[in-house]
Amino acid sequence: MSFERFLYLAYIVLYGVAFVFYLVYFIAPRKLRPIVPRSILLFAFGVHTLFIIVRWIDAGHAPLQTLYEAISWFAWSAIIAYIIVEWKRHVYLAGAIVLPVVLGSLIFAYTKLPYTTKPLPPALQSYWFEIHVMGAFASYAYFVTAFAVEVVYLILRPIVRRGGGTRYDLDVRKLERFHVMAYNLILFGFPFLTFGIFSGAAWAEDAWGGYWAWDPKETWSLITWLIFAGYLHAKVTPKLGRNFASFLNILGFVAMIFTFLGVNWLAKILGIPSLHTYAF
Repeated sequence: MSFERFLYLAYIVLYGVAFVFYLVYFIAPRKLRPIVPRSILLFAFGVHTLFIIVRWIDAGHAPLQTLYEAISWFAWSAIIAYIIVEWKRHVYLAGAIVLPVVLGSLIFAYTKLPYTTKPLPPALQSYWFEIHVMGAFASYAYFVTAFAVEVVYLILRPIVRRGGGTRYDLDVRKLERFHVMAYNLILFGFPFLTFGIFSGAAWAEDAWGGYWAWDPKETWSLITWLIFAGYLHAKVTPKLGRNFASFLNILGFVAMIFTFLGVNWLAKILGIPSLHTYAF
């Protein structure tokens, strides 16, 4: 086993251990101090960061080319966003939702995808490569955290309304902050997604001579953008209600995951031409 593969496996295991402790904290918050899962998460993130550095040096460019590398970067970005939010807002409960998303993607990459580095194809030999991909993943990172916070809000809302929120030190007013926090995260991530689409169009024009070709990845990026735009609209339109906004948050997350992981796979299965199949 190479050192890179060892690091990849190591941070998967550490994220798994962190998830177990976050789950215990979610179920019985008074039996575990949040510093325990947080410390494990920070250590796992450190190992993950070391992998990113080693892979970057080995490949000679940002590890964003293959799907194996992209999933690692996606997970790394999501953990950064969650760590920042947890540190600033103390939303330790959301760790039990963020980590399964991260773990599921990483385990898939480790067990199913080739891990060798490849030379950059001509289409990726552009300054837009890193700018576009990093911008898109920045939005994904905040959307994952927003999804996690929203799910925690939806799970705990009936519990708190029945008076069972004391073990979480939550009342209805404090719980509503989760709903507001999810909105702020999407509000922050939405410009990154917009930038990702526009920079992708500029890159496409530079590489293939056209800004937009209705490629499956492009189309689903636009669908994801429209869903989150609808979410932001719903949040400032009281008559639509917060339940509809919560629904759009979750739908946007599903569309985002499909855009990232599902589109290329489906295009290959159905034989749909795509300019983005180099990511496999």
